Amino acid sequence: MGKLTEVIKREWFLSLLVALYATLSIVDHSLLSNTPRFIDWRSLAFITALFLTSKAIELSGAFEWASLKALKLSGGSERRLLMVFIPVIATSSAIIMNDTAMFVFVPIVAMTARLSGVSVAKATALSAIAANVGSSLTPIGNPQNVIIWQAYRLGFFEFVFSMAPFVVFWLVLLLPYVLIVKKRPFETRKELTMHVDKPLLVVSVGLLALNVLLAELHLQYAGLALTLLILFLFGRRAFFNFDWALILTFALIFVDFRELSILLSESGLSFPRGGIELMLLSAGISQVISNVPATVLLLPLEPEWLSLALGVNLGGNGVIVGSLANLIAVRIAGVSIRDFQKYSLPYFLLSTVATVLVLSFLHS
Repeated sequence: MGKLTEVIKREWFLSLLVALYATLSIVDHSLLSNTPRFIDWRSLAFITALFLTSKAIELSGAFEWASLKALKLSGGSERRLLMVFIPVIATSSAIIMNDTAMFVFVPIVAMTARLSGVSVAKATALSAIAANVGSSLTPIGNPQNVIIWQAYRLGFFEFVFSMAPFVVFWLVLLLPYVLIVKKRPFETRKELTMHVDKPLLVVSVGLLALNVLLAELHLQYAGLALTLLILFLFGRRAFFNFDWALILTFALIFVDFRELSILLSESGLSFPRGGIELMLLSAGISQVISNVPATVLLLPLEPEWLSLALGVNLGGNGVIVGSLANLIAVRIAGVSIRDFQKYSLPYFLLSTVATVLVLSFLHS
């Protein structure tokens, strides 16, 4: 019983999804038979391949090496340290997914903050925001973008070019948070070194590019099969260190929130399908059920993809459940949810209001 309690505590989000599935199965007896049909298998295969390659890149040590280089570039300045870390984390998240970026960077950010006397909660929150914003740029940056990209069969660069102005704008809005940090000097520990496993890095980066190419050709199953085979042969550490519970989590997200979407549509409720209204709705729902479930919930309504993408990516910030990356960051850094949200909530409100004003101006 004690072990079960420990598992539920550790995998609380997955446990909630299982409980929701059981409840929905009572409400709708056909859910069990519809379960395989409700899962977006192509997106799930692609997400699995991305997480596996991201794990391989993480284990190669490449991003830890880059982070420690950033420490040296900071020259001992707290402000300059954040100015270096934020673009590094944002850029990395666009490539290896925001969730993985948190596993890679937050331990270094938290350790550096403690060494330098910077608020750990602030450094962690800014890192999570940078990861959420940076990951918004590409269709492989986070799971909600993968789902939208696959559902609308968008071109990779079509997605990037559409999101780029907003991502740049959101990153600029992070500047005030950084500029108010004092230029207080700190000392960097000289013993911090990192070895990069170059063969694993080459294999994982090659697999990442291959998976993107195969996804463009709608060959996601082939990409996953090749990823599993090649990592098993040449990157077994990534294969065996992968958190397979994540895949079950995403499978249940597809099923639970597709079923909820059907129940809501049958209830006669109507939702906006585009524009600022859809963006605000999806951002708001993300604050309650997280941005990936919000995407799955709204997708069957066939909404305008850009408004949906803007909303769920904005919604990744704010309250702690907005994005899985937030939960990972808080858990690793050991900061309180309240302290984290002192920084994330104001940013969510600022970026949302500013984006609404920009869209209103563009549409006027």
